[in-house]
This record gives sequence, structure tokens and C-alpha cells, in this order.
Amino acid sequence: MKIFISWSGERSQKIAELFKDWIQCVIQAAKPWISSHDVDRGALWYTEISKTLADSQFGILCLTPENKTEPWILFEAGALAKGIEENRVCTLLIDLKNTDIGNPLAQFNHTIACDKESMWKLVQTINNALLENKLQEKVLKSVFETYWEQYLNNLSQKNMLKREVMKNY
Repeated sequence: MKIFISWSGERSQKIAELFKDWIQCVIQAAKPWISSHDVDRGALWYTEISKTLADSQFGILCLTPENKTEPWILFEAGALAKGIEENRVCTLLIDLKNTDIGNPLAQFNHTIACDKESMWKLVQTINNALLENKLQEKVLKSVFETYWEQYLNNLSQKNMLKREVMKNY
């Protein structure tokens, strides 16, 4: 299943790239797509992004205080939600709380990037969307636990989150 990972701005891009690498370790059947890595050099980027948005059934919006109202994020959110009955769109909040998100993005399920329980729910949602390719819950939990500390350490070491946020987790 293709997962479109949306970002805008340097910090959001770094988290999106980290999430892409991490989710592939946790759920190998997931096929995350991010424009900074998956648009070939020389390709028309807008065409590639539009085609991938149309083909994606799952989207992750990497939101920061700086980009939560950026037009490009809102455009990609709308394109991902095009068939909301079948599609899933979730936000990955970076230095934000659920209450910091206004409409139209407030309608989506929010995940706190450094909160283990919140990230576990997102991983379960992605896994369930895989239908016949999904991992058994016991296996998924084991893999999640295996890679969680690595993910959290990468967030911390690369200074992707504010220090006071990291203290809480």
C-alpha cells in the first residue's frame, strides 16, 4: 500500500524522511512515498506528485507550527481526502498538540510524533489498511517495540523536536 508523506519546510521534511525509513522497518509491506526522495531527477515534479496523490490510499501530513496552514499542505490534504470513505489521512504533529490544529486539518486523526501510544495507534491504522497483507497484532507490537527507541533517538539526536517536548516522553 502506497503511503503519501506530505511535508513543507526543512524540519517537516526531516521528520517525513525519518518516518519513511522507520515505517518501512516496522511494516515492510508499507510503501511510503516522499517527494524529496521519490521524484526522479528531470521528472516534472508537479505531475509526479499529482499522480502519486491520486494513487495513494493513505496519507501522512507532517505538521509543524510553521507549516500547519501552508497552502501546499492544505492542497495535499485535500487531494488525499478525495475518496475519504476508502482513504485514510492522518497528521503527524511535530511540536504541536491536537488543539493547535484548526480546520480543515482538524478533521483528521492526529498523531503526536514523539508519543509512543499515539504512534502505536498510527502504526495499527496503517497495518489494518493493508488488509490481507497486514501483520498479526503480536508480530506488529514486537517489531514496533524493536524500532521505537531507534526512532525516538533519531528524533532527539537530530534536534527535530524542542527539548521541552522530548522531556515529556
